[in-house]
Amino acid sequence: MNPHRKIGDVILQAEAISLSFGGVKALTNISLEVREHEVLSIIGPNGAGKSSMLNVINGVYHPQQGRVIYRGEARSKMRPHEAARQGIARTFQNIALFKGMSVLDNIMTGRNLKMRSNFIQQALYWGRTQREEIANREQVEKIIDFLEIQHIRKTPVGRLPYGLQKRVELARALAAEPTLLLLDEPMAGMNVEEKQDMCRFILDVNDEFGTTIVLIEHDMGVVMDISDRVVVLDYGKKIGDGTPDEIRGNADVIAAYLGTSH
Repeated sequence: MNPHRKIGDVILQAEAISLSFGGVKALTNISLEVREHEVLSIIGPNGAGKSSMLNVINGVYHPQQGRVIYRGEARSKMRPHEAARQGIARTFQNIALFKGMSVLDNIMTGRNLKMRSNFIQQALYWGRTQREEIANREQVEKIIDFLEIQHIRKTPVGRLPYGLQKRVELARALAAEPTLLLLDEPMAGMNVEEKQDMCRFILDVNDEFGTTIVLIEHDMGVVMDISDRVVVLDYGKKIGDGTPDEIRGNADVIAAYLGTSH
């Protein structure tokens, strides 16, 4: 963690969120806060409700009870494209890239929200569209440099090893210039070296761009190393919320999570 980075005010509050599918409760009365510029990890055993919580924040799921307040605006329902427009970007447990497209083209799709030209202008490639295309490409090239993937920029994503595909997915999310980045198990399936690289990039994104990051992660060493705060879920309920040191010493967390192997 960067001691010089200043964590700001609360930018997102989830208030008393409850979510059910049929008769099954995925989340029960969960409240949490996200502060500007922080790295917040959400942890818990499999089936604890972690991905469901991210899906509520970016509008994929609509809770039966509770609300989300983002930058002072309260909402009970939000569509994913609205969340994206408001600066919330997301990566997924299962990589959601276009496997036949190049790395560069995949990252360019993350710029779609930044495009202002209409379809006819794009088709005819008039002046403003051409300038916009150049500006968007410049932004994408910066991200490619930042994440050190210049050598694979023309490679079809489907040919890349898993760890690099995850990095490309991060690049595509960054292309939208989010203020809040939701990362769903960004290090799942990676070897030790790939995890170290991803940790470094997450901290660099947080430090250099000031991006607020909420991530789900199973590797407790990673969580304790990179998080400002940790929220712990178990069976859809919140059982812990605090600094890594506070979570380490939380008896409920130790019983539910840290004392078991997942």
